[in-house]
Amino acid sequence: MAKRDYYDVLGVTKGADADEIKKAYRKMAIKYHPDKNEGDKAAEEKFKEAAEAYEVLSSPEKRQRYDQFGHAANAQSASGGGYGGGMNMDDIFSQFGDIFGGGSPFEGFFGGSGRQGGGRRVARGSNLRIKVRLTLEEVANGAEKKIKVNKQIICKTCDGTGAKDRSSFQTCKTCGGAGSVRRVTNTILGQMQTTSTCPTCNGEGSVITSKCNVCHGDGVVRGEETITINVPAGVSEGMQLSMSGKGNAAPRGGVPGDLIILIEEIPHETLKRDGNNVIYDLHVNFVDAALGTSVEVPTIDGKAKIKIEPGTQGGKILRLKSKGVPEVNSYHRGDQLIHINIWTPKALSREEREALEKLQGSPNFKPNPGKNEKSFFERMKEYFE
Repeated sequence: MAKRDYYDVLGVTKGADADEIKKAYRKMAIKYHPDKNEGDKAAEEKFKEAAEAYEVLSSPEKRQRYDQFGHAANAQSASGGGYGGGMNMDDIFSQFGDIFGGGSPFEGFFGGSGRQGGGRRVARGSNLRIKVRLTLEEVANGAEKKIKVNKQIICKTCDGTGAKDRSSFQTCKTCGGAGSVRRVTNTILGQMQTTSTCPTCNGEGSVITSKCNVCHGDGVVRGEETITINVPAGVSEGMQLSMSGKGNAAPRGGVPGDLIILIEEIPHETLKRDGNNVIYDLHVNFVDAALGTSVEVPTIDGKAKIKIEPGTQGGKILRLKSKGVPEVNSYHRGDQLIHINIWTPKALSREEREALEKLQGSPNFKPNPGKNEKSFFERMKEYFE
């Protein structure tokens, strides 16, 4: 089933600012929250759909890619994770700190936990940014890159728990394992109930009595990971790809961050990219241009032989169809444009000069100059003199 437009999901226009998007998502989240619609699968799907839309539209980078490529931008993910797809309830509820200012409002609204599993806070690892340099050939054909990334990884000694052993966990006495505490305040309007993250366990619901000797309770250590990046064909300089869950690991089993990949193009020796087209400057001497010839030119896929027709003029552009760069996630491919430049020798032997002077008076060597213009060979003669 095709995905709905994210702007339509939240009921906002494409020009909506960050506050409008946040308010729209807050409204949808309250309306379709599982605690309010227990057992309603349709409401749960709309709840997830709204969370996915907010995850993309609330991020300037993801929103820019979505506006440019639509849902096809998800295919740009170098690992198939992309954005939006595969969100679970922990991912969704982790957004509520940003939307509702810490803690979940659903405890007060619906009497539930606001999260499945007791309302415990799930930490999230930070995103990582790296640069990947690609040749023009790799840009045109796609590439698989294996990159060593220095980042926070899960501690193997404690499997990311941060504890020395399983007996080192103790239920937090302040929140009773809920990860949040409630406060009731008397106001002129009556009692007001608020919920906030437990200050003792920082929302985790448990405390560690004996920490891991390697990570000292963090659950993560500095390390190196080799990541395989599948770059799709047609990417361009400055484009960003996203690999979900390949960023820094989160403390104590939280949600890992994303890996943001910035594309850089390595300049080609002879070819120049112009959008999806490729440009090549071909220099032809005036004799070959006048008589015609065949020459080989470089392309992304190797060499190609082209024909220079007799009487070819400088500035003419020849086109090799579908020899350029493909569009991302499309079957369309650009062309190679060959710009013809007439090359004139700077030094002539006496015999060459005499031969050209004999041709100077020929009508075929006078390109119909205007009243104040000189013929081709008159300009050449002045140049060599």
